[in-house]
Amino acid sequence: MGRTVTSITQTFLKERAAFARFRRALRASDQQVLDDLFASARKHLSAASYASHALPFETFLLSMLLEEHKEITRLRREVAELRHALQQ
Repeated sequence: MGRTVTSITQTFLKERAAFARFRRALRASDQQVLDDLFASARKHLSAASYASHALPFETFLLSMLLEEHKEITRLRREVAELRHALQQ
């Protein structure tokens, strides 16, 4: 029989666990931010399973970046709307 390929979810959990000591060394507020980043990466695990050419952690970082960019875009839109409302 062939080798069993680890699922992307298992790989994600393993990578997150590998950062446990790093996380514990952070301030509590930074621990929450790191947890949020990993949570944002978890949202994209199904897509990450199609990125077999990349290293798993690269895919997780890209997922985190995607979520952060979505938030920045949302905030920019909100600021623009507020500026527009103030100018009226």
